Amino acid sequence: MPDTDTPNVDSPRIREAGKGLLSLVLMDARNHTLRWLAAYEQVFAAVGMRVALQLELNPPLWIAGHIAWFQEYWIARNVQRARGPACEPTRPRLASIEPRADRWYDPAGATHDRRWRLALPDLQATKQYLVATLETTLDLLDAADETDGALYMVRLALFHEDMHGEDLACMSQTLGFDAGLLPPPASLVARPPLVFPATHHALGAAPGGFVFDNEQWAHDEAIPEFEIDAQAVTWAQYAEFVEDGGYDEERWWSPEGWAWARRVGRRCPRHVEQMRHGVLAQRLGKLTRVPLTQAVVHVSWYEADAWCRWAGRRLPTELEWEHAAIAGTSRGLRWGQVWEWTASTFRPYPGFSPGPWRGYSQPCFGTHKVLRGASAATRARMRDARFRNFALPERDDHFAGFRSCAA
Repeated sequence: MPDTDTPNVDSPRIREAGKGLLSLVLMDARNHTLRWLAAYEQVFAAVGMRVALQLELNPPLWIAGHIAWFQEYWIARNVQRARGPACEPTRPRLASIEPRADRWYDPAGATHDRRWRLALPDLQATKQYLVATLETTLDLLDAADETDGALYMVRLALFHEDMHGEDLACMSQTLGFDAGLLPPPASLVARPPLVFPATHHALGAAPGGFVFDNEQWAHDEAIPEFEIDAQAVTWAQYAEFVEDGGYDEERWWSPEGWAWARRVGRRCPRHVEQMRHGVLAQRLGKLTRVPLTQAVVHVSWYEADAWCRWAGRRLPTELEWEHAAIAGTSRGLRWGQVWEWTASTFRPYPGFSPGPWRGYSQPCFGTHKVLRGASAATRARMRDARFRNFALPERDDHFAGFRSCAA
């Protein structure tokens, strides 16, 4: 689609943006990455930008370098970039402007444990790599054709950077510091659940613009009648579960969830220090009294599932969630405060074909759970009712909550 007279770098229609708008959005994403790096520098510069090894984290300098590497790998170094999703990912690449980039930043070799032991470039060198790779990308974008195929790799690199931007935001919560880059959580207005009649829904994305491989392709699915919450479960609702001894009653938990809760010693959601007479939680390093009208956050799939069992409800399937998010907006349904766990295990849609980025979807099929929606840390251009986020069911570091359906 042609760019508008007033470019909007946060438009949800960036998936269809042309070259002019894409160049602005790429610069916006890179500036956002650099702002996050500056925030980490303020806190961790004295220790060489190093943070303690944790299974759910990556070194900040590795994330920043990987963002630059990914863009260079799929665009500047990719002789088949104009083929878009038809690109053959195993074809040899051109040389990087940083000779050791593949050893440092390619996840295939730089596995999670190894990233913490690598002698990565310092902050200044990492920033220079970010700037240099973007300049090359913008030059190549200027010469590209205005087709979805020719712009596929640019859009892929853009959304990859946005996703890692949210990773940096989640890390700031885990590490306990406020970068000043996140808005405060919004309170929710209580609304009654919505009932949707039996119908059919085209689950997935239609061709046109940029489409992630796991969204391909739209296919008709029958949906029986269902009732779903109009908003995410709040702290007030979740606190009742905790005060009722929900973490002490095995009957509310799946066997895997009960084993997880016992293993990690969980008695309430992560970062929470008190749930009686109000909720006190660590938010970005500060002990905060949390309004009970805000969506519960930093809960695992296991905890969301246990709450639903206790409440006599269930998690929605991703089919129900997507249909409700699209058809229910005019009826008062709200989403976007937190990522929302669904009952669905992450699996390919019928006819799935992996995209060039082979490490994105395929390795997670069958083991991860689907999250839908968005959080306050998600860039607006990433907010799409059909976007499939996914994570292991024990993850509770993300800005994730849930809503429920009638059982």
